[in-house]
Amino acid sequence: MAEITAAMVKELRESTGAGMLDCKKALVEANGDMNTAVDWLRKKGLASAAKKASRIAAEGLVAVCVEGNKGAVVEVNSETDFVAKNEIFQEYVEDAAKVALLNNGEVCDMKAFNCPKCGKSFEERLTDMIAKIGENMNLRRAKVLEAKEGVVASYVHSAIRPNLGRIGVLAVLESKADKAKLNELGKHIAMHIAASNPLFLDIAHVDPAAVEHEKGIFAEQAKASGKPENIIEKMVEGRIRKYYEEVVLEEQAYIMDPDKKVKQVIAEAAKELGSDIKLTDYVCFKLGEGLQKKEEDFAAEVAAQLGK
Repeated sequence: MAEITAAMVKELRESTGAGMLDCKKALVEANGDMNTAVDWLRKKGLASAAKKASRIAAEGLVAVCVEGNKGAVVEVNSETDFVAKNEIFQEYVEDAAKVALLNNGEVCDMKAFNCPKCGKSFEERLTDMIAKIGENMNLRRAKVLEAKEGVVASYVHSAIRPNLGRIGVLAVLESKADKAKLNELGKHIAMHIAASNPLFLDIAHVDPAAVEHEKGIFAEQAKASGKPENIIEKMVEGRIRKYYEEVVLEEQAYIMDPDKKVKQVIAEAAKELGSDIKLTDYVCFKLGEGLQKKEEDFAAEVAAQLGK
């Protein structure tokens, strides 16, 4: 039997929202395996599927850059949010988005790019900035999207200046419709993405294994209600439809008109503009997503420095 520590219970509680005792019991039942414990809680109806297992805690900035039919989004991390207010850092992140466009979003190629502003590689420029500001930083990730015949629309949330903030989104709309109106629609869809955090573009892109996993969870929940097998099957089908509406972009209720799904809004726009419109791709970078910030114990740090 694996040892169940207080830290494990705390982590499970933060990621699921379940009670302390339920989290401890789940970990015991799962022999300490965190993912199995999350599933155990969900089967008992004690945890929300929407809760993420990881915290968003890293600092820095996200930037977008769109030129022609191509767009880039990048994330550059720092240790504290104070650096995000530094103009040198902000300029570097803005330039990183432009460099991403030139290098198809490949971080290794971006770092090797010779920066005309200083005559050094982009990575050397980052090293110089670290030395000057006195804080560790990292060019973490980048992504480039391209439209064949249409637009790449962008949106930045919590922007501190144009195209620079904490969340960056790109959405690709393929169409022969008016570019200005397409861009307006694309920006609204990008805003929806930032708010609703879809995991898949459409139902066809949903991982079959993920669907089967959810079916298993829903079936266990339905059985616990004591309903007959034929009713359970219908309940599971209904829950899967609801699951799609939660995680699939086209199936989500549109944030600006919840009575319509995103795909309905696109279809109506296509009819209005007199041209087919297809949402073919999107990307959303949320600052620090998947990273965990080091928890500082200031009192302990001071005590250690005083030799106590």
